Amino acid sequence: MSVFAAAMDRLFTHASMAAPALWISATTSEERPIRIIRRAPDRVTDFGAGRFVSDTTVVDVRVADLPSPRPGDVIVIGADSHVIQGEPLRDRERLIWTLDLRPA
Repeated sequence: MSVFAAAMDRLFTHASMAAPALWISATTSEERPIRIIRRAPDRVTDFGAGRFVSDTTVVDVRVADLPSPRPGDVIVIGADSHVIQGEPLRDRERLIWTLDLRPA
């Protein structure tokens, strides 16, 4: 295990940094508990001469916890359900998925 991978494991197990969630597959009846780091950045979208600012929900998940997320899968965070939209993206080290979510 690399030093970077060990650091990511520590971040995702730290109670102040990461939160528990539940992943539910859209294609099978599989589900599993995962740990996520939640972000909510504003996204600016240009459309013609206008610019729109919208709220987003983005989470990071360890590849070790969730090997193959797909668009349409559901992530349950507390009492809120979210659907993965768009293709999940991995980081350069291939250790972390970044998932763009929308409310279910």
